[in-house]
Amino acid sequence: MREIRSILLVEDSLADAEMTIDALREARIANPIVHVEDGVDALDFLHARNAFAGRRDGNPVVVLLDIKMPRMDGIEVLRAIRADESTRSIPVVILSSSREERDLAASWDLGVNAYVVKPVDARQFFDAVQTLGQFWAVMNEARPEA
Repeated sequence: MREIRSILLVEDSLADAEMTIDALREARIANPIVHVEDGVDALDFLHARNAFAGRRDGNPVVVLLDIKMPRMDGIEVLRAIRADESTRSIPVVILSSSREERDLAASWDLGVNAYVVKPVDARQFFDAVQTLGQFWAVMNEARPEA
């Protein structure tokens, strides 16, 4: 039996993070959800360093990543994930309110797996997150870890 891997949520808005977590829980996603508020903490989690030095080994099943964040934005995080052999294959889904063409282009150029613009309507956002969670955590066959 496979170990259930975590979902890493990188979101600086507490309200959006809570709504995302609620949507995943309502969709009955069994994966533990780790929430960090910026890109620096996301990379610390992924590389099990600093505050996350004692965490269990293994990459998350998916990273749900906001773009507009303090200290290190989502594009920089995605660039770092894709540049590192140990994290390159982690699926990354951008969840952002940004519709800026440069954010979309940069995300796709860096190999994002999906780019979802946060709907203004809370119910639409909730439904979109549930669907994403079910796909990445349940239906998608993850690449075997070496």
